[in-house]
Amino acid sequence: MSALLPGTTPAAAGGVGPLLRAWREQRRVSQLELALRADSSARHISFIETGRSRPSEQMVLRLAEHLDVPVRERNALLLAAGYAPRFPETPLDDPALDALREGIERLIGGYEPYPALVVDAMYDVVAANRGVMMLFDGVPESLLVPPLNAVRLTLHPQGLAPRIRNLREWRGHLLEQMERQIALRRSAPLRALYEEVAAFPVPEPGPGEGTGGADGAEQSASVAYFALPMRIEHEGRILSFVSSISTFNTPMDVTVAELAVETLLPADPATAKYLQFWMS
Repeated sequence: MSALLPGTTPAAAGGVGPLLRAWREQRRVSQLELALRADSSARHISFIETGRSRPSEQMVLRLAEHLDVPVRERNALLLAAGYAPRFPETPLDDPALDALREGIERLIGGYEPYPALVVDAMYDVVAANRGVMMLFDGVPESLLVPPLNAVRLTLHPQGLAPRIRNLREWRGHLLEQMERQIALRRSAPLRALYEEVAAFPVPEPGPGEGTGGADGAEQSASVAYFALPMRIEHEGRILSFVSSISTFNTPMDVTVAELAVETLLPADPATAKYLQFWMS
């Protein structure tokens, strides 16, 4: 991973050129390919990266767009080039985001009885519906103190981990997801969270892990899963979910850009029936 992480000052990083070069190399794009995408020349890209040319504000934004640089880091590129940040970072509780918050609450509330939650860039939960809170039953209060972190809560040995019957598979899925986000965002805090949760001990497989006990064994044999499920025990029953993640299209605010809506879809009829009964 590049050493140019959020928190590095533009002066220390050597200006916008090294930052752009680091993003280009991270994306494995040549100077020529980037130039063709951005309607420029490889010579001009080279001059920008070495500091011989100062890019215009629009060129910085154009290169950032073609390198798929996260919105937060586009602000850092603009600052390094000597321009003002373009994208605001509005607190989620700001009145300006009232419509967003209300929309999110309606969205995840309408998804009930199935679980749905909204997380930020650090996987901190900013909203959750009753289906999610049902899964948190029995988790120690110490893990539910805000900010509640979805990954920490899932993989912590006192969290959901002991109840997840295919923990090793689901843990691998979550860590791979975090690795992709670290590669995309190059975030030092996210890397620290990854190292924390990756170090959590993984319990040895129990008698029913992988089969879900008598109930789960029958279910597992009869259901052809269309995606990797999370198979979790709740009040003696094995529930199976597949996860879907949605983000906002073309966000113009850092806060909004870093929000993700995760929905858990029942992976079999028994889980759907149980949730409908439980919520009624």
